[in-house]
Amino acid sequence: MFETIAKAPPDPILGISEAFAKDTRPSKINLSVGVFKDESGQTPVLESVKLAEKKLLETEKNKLYRPIDGDPAYGKAVREMLFGQGAKLATDGRSVTCHTPGGTGALRLAADFLVQKAGAKRVWVSDPTWENHKQIFAAVGLEVLTYRYFDADKNGLDLAGALAALGKVQKGDVVLLHACCHNPSGVDPTVAEWKELAQILAKNGAFPLVDFAYQGFGDGLDEDAQGLHILLENFEELLICSSFSKNFSLYNERVGALTAVAKTSEQADAVQSQLKSCARVNYSNPPAHGGAIISTILADAQLTGIWQKELTAMRERIALMRVAFVEGLTEAGAKRDYSFITRQKGMFSFSGLSREQVERLKTEYSIYIVGSGRINVAGMSRSTMPALCQAIVSVL
Repeated sequence: MFETIAKAPPDPILGISEAFAKDTRPSKINLSVGVFKDESGQTPVLESVKLAEKKLLETEKNKLYRPIDGDPAYGKAVREMLFGQGAKLATDGRSVTCHTPGGTGALRLAADFLVQKAGAKRVWVSDPTWENHKQIFAAVGLEVLTYRYFDADKNGLDLAGALAALGKVQKGDVVLLHACCHNPSGVDPTVAEWKELAQILAKNGAFPLVDFAYQGFGDGLDEDAQGLHILLENFEELLICSSFSKNFSLYNERVGALTAVAKTSEQADAVQSQLKSCARVNYSNPPAHGGAIISTILADAQLTGIWQKELTAMRERIALMRVAFVEGLTEAGAKRDYSFITRQKGMFSFSGLSREQVERLKTEYSIYIVGSGRINVAGMSRSTMPALCQAIVSVL
């Protein structure tokens, strides 16, 4: 059986980290995988998380399976993050939540549900988008189409191109939208642009699938949900995939959620039952620990306050690294104006580096960047910034 199996190519992102780990050069820098690092190059466990885990250790009574859709307290906490504290939509039964193994698990559960239960045939993703989106949707048999998103000349949103492409969307087509901190470009729509995008999608009868992986890493928890709230003003039905790897720094806990919004509580209940059916034949039950951490933090006002301060500190550090990166490139002799990097949001920046330049950075300087030129700004430090900028300028 295995004699016919050819070796698969490495993952376009995670495979880079594997190569980085094998690199023995002491000056190596990894700016590929989306992981936040502090100035020392570490990804610390948040203090709020440590306190929540201590509380769980003292009070946890068993390690039994959790419900297929996760603990109700976790679902409510997720919905209040999405829709706002005390929001009617979080508790009136029109929205339901499944605890999933990470944001990737949420996307796969959404894809399974849309194909198996809702009859979806096509999905539109932005060009560019996260490397794994297309593979997830193709794996369930969806036809994957793209819509224009990034304007490389102005390093901003190609609104005209996006509207033209989305004008071709047909009724029942699924359209994937990044709620904030677009991966990989770092370019987000303004409120006015969100309204135009939502209106054309509603006019054509599209179904929104929102990928919300970085809430709080852009402008703030509430500010980053503005696009989602505009979609909710235009749609009675949608799906939202959440990830808490970044904003709670719970990468290896694989904690995410899929939230469905329906027209009525009866329809939401039916959707929930079918989501549970899809989850049962996939991973059966969600991993409990990460969700319990989040529920514990958000149920305790003191822990919530500590977490929000830590989240703000991570967000502000990323913004400072953007400024330092632009200044470093200028000091290293870059002729291009890179100030657009300071206007981007979240962990990533589309640098404009070609695949050949990315390869030179790896082979000549042991600097690892995704082939598309996406750089993880959240992985930078002031101590390595001069060497990084000199290397980039040398390959431009």
